[in-house]
Amino acid sequence: MAQKKKKEPKAAKLPNGAAEIENAGVVVEQKITDTLETNYMPYAMSVIVSRAIPEIDGFKPAHRKLLYTMYKMGLLTGAKTKSANIVGQTMRLNPHGDAAIYETMVRLSRGNQALLHPYVDSKGNFGKAYSRDMAYAASRYTEAKLDAIAGELFSDIDRDTVDFVDNYDGTMKEPTLFPVTFPSVLVNANIGIAVGMASAICPFNLKELCEATIGLLRRDDFDISSVMSGPDFPGGGMILYNASEIDRIYQTGRGAVRVRSRWQYDKGNNCVDVTEIPPSTTVEAVIDKIVELVKEGKIREVADIRDETDLSGLKITLDLKRGVDPDKLMAKLMRMTPLEDSFSCNFNVLIAGTPRVMGVYELLREWGAFRTECVRRRVYFDLNKKKERLHLLQGLEKILLDIDKAIRIVRETEEEAEVVPNLMIGFGIDETQAEYVAEIKLRHLNREYILKRTEDIAKLKEEISEMEAVLGDQNRVKEIIIAELKEVVRKYGQPRRSIILYDVEEAQSQEKEEMPEYPVNLFFTREGYFKKITPQSLRMSGEQKLKEGDEVICTLEATSAVHLLFFTDRCQVYKARGWDFDDTKASVLGDYVPAKLGMDPDERVAYMAATTDYNGSMLFFFENGKAAKVELSAYATKTNRKKLVGAYSDKSPLVAAFQMEEDREYMLESSGGRVLIAHSGAVAAKTTKNTQGVAVMSLKKNAVLAKVRPFSEEMIGNPHRFRAKNIPAAGSIPREGDLGEQLTL
Repeated sequence: MAQKKKKEPKAAKLPNGAAEIENAGVVVEQKITDTLETNYMPYAMSVIVSRAIPEIDGFKPAHRKLLYTMYKMGLLTGAKTKSANIVGQTMRLNPHGDAAIYETMVRLSRGNQALLHPYVDSKGNFGKAYSRDMAYAASRYTEAKLDAIAGELFSDIDRDTVDFVDNYDGTMKEPTLFPVTFPSVLVNANIGIAVGMASAICPFNLKELCEATIGLLRRDDFDISSVMSGPDFPGGGMILYNASEIDRIYQTGRGAVRVRSRWQYDKGNNCVDVTEIPPSTTVEAVIDKIVELVKEGKIREVADIRDETDLSGLKITLDLKRGVDPDKLMAKLMRMTPLEDSFSCNFNVLIAGTPRVMGVYELLREWGAFRTECVRRRVYFDLNKKKERLHLLQGLEKILLDIDKAIRIVRETEEEAEVVPNLMIGFGIDETQAEYVAEIKLRHLNREYILKRTEDIAKLKEEISEMEAVLGDQNRVKEIIIAELKEVVRKYGQPRRSIILYDVEEAQSQEKEEMPEYPVNLFFTREGYFKKITPQSLRMSGEQKLKEGDEVICTLEATSAVHLLFFTDRCQVYKARGWDFDDTKASVLGDYVPAKLGMDPDERVAYMAATTDYNGSMLFFFENGKAAKVELSAYATKTNRKKLVGAYSDKSPLVAAFQMEEDREYMLESSGGRVLIAHSGAVAAKTTKNTQGVAVMSLKKNAVLAKVRPFSEEMIGNPHRFRAKNIPAAGSIPREGDLGEQLTL
């Protein structure tokens, strides 16, 4: 019987029947690694190399295309033009759409106030970097031109200082870098998120940065911290100086700068005016956070808050209640709101197409090498131009010997094409010189004209000699760069906007959390409800209101400043303070702790501990018969952390937990009916929270530790039968006379 022929996949017809697609619908297997390599990697590299990471001149490609377009439009010296015109012209270099181009221009503008030294001089509404909701106007309404400092980007661009490449359609050229005369990469903030990496460069004061660069050019071991005290943000603020963190940024390019808002108290109106905020936040974010804290009852001193930002600048006004200390209030707000925030630095810069994270020292050295190459190329370009000029003038000088002969050669030559060759033969000059002589007007063929031109020969020779000396001496090139840096400082240097606060750590350590402290009674129930009741309210109350089947398992007398630790059945502990809970009455259920502290779904509280100084220890008993003693200090944290994982061992289910000030006896009962009285002193204390502990009760097969209680003599008869001299111990089965009223098996 003939084998049935396999059907070949047919070509699918398009709905209109116009054409067919071969192998449509056929699934072709392909390795995921091949797909990533061919499809994803080119995209990732494009984002890294040509979109999100700045280069040594301090610009991303989008910035460079926009600024170069404005330069070619004559906007460095001319009048302002409509932003829409600039955006349209930029699309010849940047085909990513007008919205993206205009957004780039907004951030570079003076009106937006995002940069320490803006490159675009703007007119109209360009929004504000410190406001989330203050939107910029459409490009048809605003105008712009290049700011004066942008001249430092283009001063040598037409003298072969940098390479040029074709634009996306090959119709024009654009520069790969700008020949900046100062280290702009560190003057203006630059943030970008690529694929698998990011860049976040904080700005530095132009004057300080140029002085540091000059110092490094002259001495490789120069200490830049002697002239650069830290970053300088366009929005001002106060930088909390941390010498080790600043040095880390200078050395490695990574670290965080803590920035605090500036404010002043208006005594007449009893209000606080915030006028400068950190660069990482906005006016709206600050106001939203303060409003949230007021609603939660954590801030009670603020009567009203308003955004009074106008044309004169940023201003957030907080009306205070009577008798409020503004210094204490603002110290609290700095801790709890974005009024004090960190700027995380990650100095990731493209060097020759490769992303590198560098410190300030290395970045300035790389910029010095880049600028040295720009200056050398400029000098070489000028040298060639002068050599060409000298060559032409030397040919003209030979004509001076016999002007009549030159005129006769031109007059007697029958064909125009023979004029240049005849001049070359007659005076012994090359073709270039002969072309130059032949193009001289008849009125200029006189001795005076030629003498004036040839007077420049000696001067040109001197300049050429000087340029060749510069090209041969690295120190001469450095002196040129230093002179340019000094000129930039003279023209554009500005005082610092961000104030440096020293000895901040001392001031912070003296700040204490100012919250009212008063006596309270604490109640915690088996179902997870918590009540904080003042003694006066408790005396006037009746019975405790509880859910059906619930009971109070913990009653404490403490103060509102007590630290509360809620241990859960997920081996986690949630930390709170007494004042985090509202004062309540016995007649209400109280706060449901899992909801109040944001616990995980179905997570239950197993035990509540309370402490003021984290002395003592926690004792945990597990079903496998083991017990672990953990010092309470292991749960103390320097920062105000609300949740700690790994609060105790997860190797066996938790049976009971106890907070101990001193060691005592505990009675353990197994599911097999045995009872053991063990002393907690036999269990060594550990500082590791998730320690597995030591075996206390030896369990028979299939038996588990079922119950643990603090022991007292009336709980069982003949307690000596159940005490263990050494642990682990199996315990004993109670006799009929041993059973007390409280012991049930």
